[in-house]
Amino acid sequence: MDRILTYDSTLRDGEQCEGITLSLEDKLRIVERLDAFGIDFIEGGFPASNPKDIAFFQRVQAMPLRHARIAAFGSTCKKGVAAEEDQGLADLVASGAPVATIVGKTWDAQVTRALLTTLDENLRMIRDSVSFLKRQGLTVVFDAEHFFDGYKANPDYALSCVRAASEAGADSIDLCETNGGALPFEVGEIAAAVAAALPGQQLGIHCHNDSGCAVANTLAAVRAGVTQVQGTVNGFGERVGNTDLLTVIADLELKMGRVTVGPENLRELTSVSQFVAEACNVSVPAHHPYTGASAFAHKGGLHASAIARFPEAYEHTPPESVGNTQRMLVSELAGKASLVAKARGLGVDLSAHAEKVQAILDNIKEREAAGYSYETADGSLALLLKRHLGAYRPHFTLESFRVIVDDREDTGALAKDAMSEATIKIHVGGERFVATGEGAGPVGALDTALRMAIGAFYPQVADMELVDYKVRILDENVGTDAITRVVITTRDGRDSWGTVGVSENIIEASWNALVDSIEYGLMRIEEGCR
Repeated sequence: MDRILTYDSTLRDGEQCEGITLSLEDKLRIVERLDAFGIDFIEGGFPASNPKDIAFFQRVQAMPLRHARIAAFGSTCKKGVAAEEDQGLADLVASGAPVATIVGKTWDAQVTRALLTTLDENLRMIRDSVSFLKRQGLTVVFDAEHFFDGYKANPDYALSCVRAASEAGADSIDLCETNGGALPFEVGEIAAAVAAALPGQQLGIHCHNDSGCAVANTLAAVRAGVTQVQGTVNGFGERVGNTDLLTVIADLELKMGRVTVGPENLRELTSVSQFVAEACNVSVPAHHPYTGASAFAHKGGLHASAIARFPEAYEHTPPESVGNTQRMLVSELAGKASLVAKARGLGVDLSAHAEKVQAILDNIKEREAAGYSYETADGSLALLLKRHLGAYRPHFTLESFRVIVDDREDTGALAKDAMSEATIKIHVGGERFVATGEGAGPVGALDTALRMAIGAFYPQVADMELVDYKVRILDENVGTDAITRVVITTRDGRDSWGTVGVSENIIEASWNALVDSIEYGLMRIEEGCR
């Protein structure tokens, strides 16, 4: 009972999420990562629905998987068609996957109104389909679609459906909370009823998150006797998503004493979350449980002070247990403990400068009141600390810059041919340089010009890449005179950092953030952060 099997359906259910499309190579890379993580079953999708999925099942057979088993997804045979003659079931067998997962109706209204067939014929379809696939030597998972709605409407018929699958030899019967509307107490009670009706039968659970209860519903089912949990990485899925399998794994391992991937692999949880999100070309929400960037971030001064002495006060589990890290945020809410802890994380020891801590904190709060934000701008914060400690030495100084935006063709609001040109006059190493750069936008042009001017002195800037640029207007009520905050994210191949600039002029704000990004990157290199 301590071992809970994990079943991932990111490659099918996850790809049904609006905005997510996976290439064949994406799918194969995700399989490789989930296998290394210790997932038991990886569902690959419909084996013959499109050329990409056909190629997937061909390619995945050649992969040297160490742990996971690949499942092909389909449905029971069609009404009035023998299982042996059903093309969908034949495709499952031909896929080469060792596991076949078939979905079948268990809600009487679905049978009569969606399938337009009789209740007895639906039972025949379930029984014959499972039996046929078992005769082909496959492990069979029966997904009991709409089971909880079906049970609440007609418990006897819903149970007869899963009983038919069980008697036909299904290895696992996974109860599907398809509409995502059930609550944990309902799921727990119904799953317990099925476990009592089918003693010895392995049961699984598949939930959707429409009522925000997918993880809670999955855990309730485990408490009721379910031993296989289905879900997707990060909860990606149709509508509002599926059960977040990673959150479930962490809860089972850390809170319920169950074994899934094991404590060593659990430390890869955050890495797996980020890897799959990157493959899907989306971001992990900052406030996502366990794996989000803010999951173990502390902003309030009292919290930070307590964390230093008693981490359990505001961290329900050690962040390193899931591969995440504790983060101290510095803002107008921060106290001295927050600042000292944050500075330590940036490689700045304030313990030897206790007399300056309050002045630094006051300055940060003043700057935040003026529009700065250092929560995502570690680079600018580190430079600010260095300035207060007298340890900052600029690598270059600006004399002036000018930016020209030139739209050569009068195409009005649909114009896409505007180009920017930036000229900077700068002093580096005791010499004066004038450089001109071009770009699609003014920030890109400034970036190009700056690199041209300092590249000979600091060739390391070639490794630094501006990867994100965000603008926020802080006071919309004053129109074009509003204060603008610009946050830039830069990376150098090994790490990334944020910097911030604030001004009434968006170009000046951008320049300040850009300068901080280069200065901090060079400072990191000099201090051996590589």
